Amino acid sequence: MANASFTLSAIGDEIADKLDEQIQLLQELNVRYLDLRGVWGKNVLDLDDDEARKVRTACDEAGIGISSLGSPVGKSPIEEPMDVVLERLQRLFRIGEIVGTRNIRIFSFYPPQGTPESKLDDYVDEAAARLVQLADLAEQQGFHLLLENEKGIVGDTVERCRGLLAGVQNPALSFVWDPANFVQVGEAAVTESGWPLLGERTTSVHIKDAMLGDGSVRPAGQGDGQVSALLTRLRDEGYQGFLALEPHLTVAGHSSGFSGPEGMTVAVKALRGLMVELDCAEA
Repeated sequence: MANASFTLSAIGDEIADKLDEQIQLLQELNVRYLDLRGVWGKNVLDLDDDEARKVRTACDEAGIGISSLGSPVGKSPIEEPMDVVLERLQRLFRIGEIVGTRNIRIFSFYPPQGTPESKLDDYVDEAAARLVQLADLAEQQGFHLLLENEKGIVGDTVERCRGLLAGVQNPALSFVWDPANFVQVGEAAVTESGWPLLGERTTSVHIKDAMLGDGSVRPAGQGDGQVSALLTRLRDEGYQGFLALEPHLTVAGHSSGFSGPEGMTVAVKALRGLMVELDCAEA
């Protein structure tokens, strides 16, 4: 417990589109890391080198680090040619070098359109084989991939995420635990049932919560994602890593979300309140 230390980060385009507005709120909230997903109307993948340098300069001047790149890699059809996917990842390596992070968040591909729930297991091996290629490339170039669970893709449930991770033994890939995304695919008591299966590979955590009944998103601790139980597990296991705020409190879209400054402020206060209650140390 004494060794656990949580570092808060926030997905910047949840706050605003403009980088200066993202940075301003992070400073006001004393959140020292930015998860770079979108800025100036562009996904991080679409930034050119000059734009990436502007991000780095502005963040350095503000004392803000980049925790990871919120990439769209793996949010594409599983039939898409792998050379296209690998080219995207290669471009993200360049952006990561410029902005100063070696962590890149990815996903596990959409199954063919119209695939019924009962057939999703059939695509776990294929998705894992693709992830192996991505992890191998990341290992070669000194980057780390963070695989997030997400509704609508192959890695949505605890069991399918376990299957994916079992198929990718390369330590260049680890897991991002998103409690709300698990809830939204019907996972009840997900920390109790899922942590024993996925916790060993989890190196980053997204902070948002949701209701089982309708999937609506809530601040941490106010839904069915067992966020308090999750933080307790992390505390007791000596977790040293990021809690990345992705509140989705205003818009909860399929590929992204938005909270605005007020929503992000609510989310940060809710998380810190739980951390105080549970005696979780903030780095």
